[in-house]
Amino acid sequence: MNFNIRKATEADFPQILALINELAAFEKAAAKVTNTVEQMQREQHLFDCYVAEIEPGEIVGMAIWFFAYYTWVGKSLYLDDLYVKESFRKHKIGSALLRKVFEIASSEACKRVRWQVLNWNEPAIKMYTKSGAEIDDEWMNCSFDSEGIKNFYL
Repeated sequence: MNFNIRKATEADFPQILALINELAAFEKAAAKVTNTVEQMQREQHLFDCYVAEIEPGEIVGMAIWFFAYYTWVGKSLYLDDLYVKESFRKHKIGSALLRKVFEIASSEACKRVRWQVLNWNEPAIKMYTKSGAEIDDEWMNCSFDSEGIKNFYL
């Protein structure tokens, strides 16, 4: 299968958001997506994205990432979402997107690349392990949504 990996543009945001919603449904969390195209437009300086396109205008995969700073190592790249539409998996699209993320991390002298994977997502775990990723089963996620942020107390 022929596909092209390219930097996303603002015109791609509707298709990217559709992929985000597909990913959330796959992760059994569809109701948790509150992002909108308008919000992505306002906040586009906070993230970067590469898309996999099978023909001009048809996006079938994405990798959304941003730079982070980890105190132990310094500048890092955080891969927030890597997703390929189900019917286009097994064509090395996910691997190509991941490779692109690592090219960026290398060219930007990042000291770490980090992302998360659900413990039941065996195909993704297999791909990540095959690529050499260390999958940590010790650390747990801590997060607050916008309501939790407003109501934070200690």
